[in-house]
Amino acid sequence: MAFSGLPVAGRGSGLQAGDVSAPAGAAPAPLHHSQIIFILAVMSKAMREPTFWILTALVDQPRHGYGVIQTAEALSEGQVRLQAGTLYAALDRLAAQGLVAIDREETVEGRPRRYYRLTDGGAAALAEETARLAHNVRTASRRLNASRPGPAFA
Repeated sequence: MAFSGLPVAGRGSGLQAGDVSAPAGAAPAPLHHSQIIFILAVMSKAMREPTFWILTALVDQPRHGYGVIQTAEALSEGQVRLQAGTLYAALDRLAAQGLVAIDREETVEGRPRRYYRLTDGGAAALAEETARLAHNVRTASRRLNASRPGPAFA
């Protein structure tokens, strides 16, 4: 599928990542057609593992960068250890794609702290990736169980 020629967030359309969903507590704004097209294009590809864990870390609440690093590492049981530079580059990319947005900024002990939140588009992309991964696990498990005697694989 080609999406060239359509205005999308992050591609000179004037749409901003924060346009995808409303601030915390507010009713979400409807998605613009170009935002839907862009999100579907993003969701059509397998998600990189760090991206998966960054989005997963933001499911329950907005977090600042170090909070995302800690939560992603804990949720992945140490499988993903994000470096600050990698994280902020990923957050910038995800914000441009409309999957995360800046929730708020505050100053703590004289240092700026930016909090990020999962957008509706980010939640949809994460749900799509979760379904894709679950399908892959079911398929591989069925094949393993059919080919090997003994205890079944999950």
